[in-house]
Amino acid sequence: MTSIISYNVNGIRAAIKKGFYEWLKEANPDIICLQETKATINDVDVAPLEALGYHHNWFSAEKKGYSGVATFSKQQPDTVVEGCGIAAYDNEGRILRTDFGDWTLLNCYLPSGTSGDERQAFKMRFLDDFFDWATDLKRTRPNLIILGDYNIAHHEIDIHDPKGNKKTSGFLPEERAWMTKWLEDGGFTDAFRKTHPDMRQYSWWSTRFNSRANNKGWRIDYQCASGTMSEALRDALQLNDVVHSDHCPVWAEYEV
Repeated sequence: MTSIISYNVNGIRAAIKKGFYEWLKEANPDIICLQETKATINDVDVAPLEALGYHHNWFSAEKKGYSGVATFSKQQPDTVVEGCGIAAYDNEGRILRTDFGDWTLLNCYLPSGTSGDERQAFKMRFLDDFFDWATDLKRTRPNLIILGDYNIAHHEIDIHDPKGNKKTSGFLPEERAWMTKWLEDGGFTDAFRKTHPDMRQYSWWSTRFNSRANNKGWRIDYQCASGTMSEALRDALQLNDVVHSDHCPVWAEYEV
């Protein structure tokens, strides 16, 4: 069995101060993928990470303290590829590929559109380009896990207040339609929804209005699998009790 966690840490240095390394030692996943690291490898004390037996790969944004992803794995990847070859996205450190034998893991931090129309338009362009790029990759690497912060709540069950948020970025009809296309036309399996079709769990909560304590959240972090990795999926959950960020870890287990 291989346990994989996706976790938007909203700043790895802040998460470390809140006990991230101690939690990681206890959780002990085979692979953990972080989004929104807001740091480069030179900003972080990686000695505790290496002491736990993790190989680590980082892809940081050009802008300091912004975006970025990192993948920590007990097994050394066969191949590591930074980005998707589109400068506008790669400058923001949004996609990190690691290959393990015949399957590929993509650690992704999809853009948010909450800051205004310009970034919402950027997000929609990214979604279209990302779909095409992933479809092309799938031709040569069909066994994929594409995980991370998608910044989209797909169905009404995935958000605490669907009616009140129907015009909010992250739950717009066009974003939800893209997510349906991603799963249906793209051929991906939403790991959590496949294993728990009717369970209501969230992965992100606003820092306002005591949202987390009241569990008024959104499920915007996913593990999506294709090919043999979809078949290998055994279970998936949000680890709601883990608190280093405004997101929580998203865990899944695969029989590989």
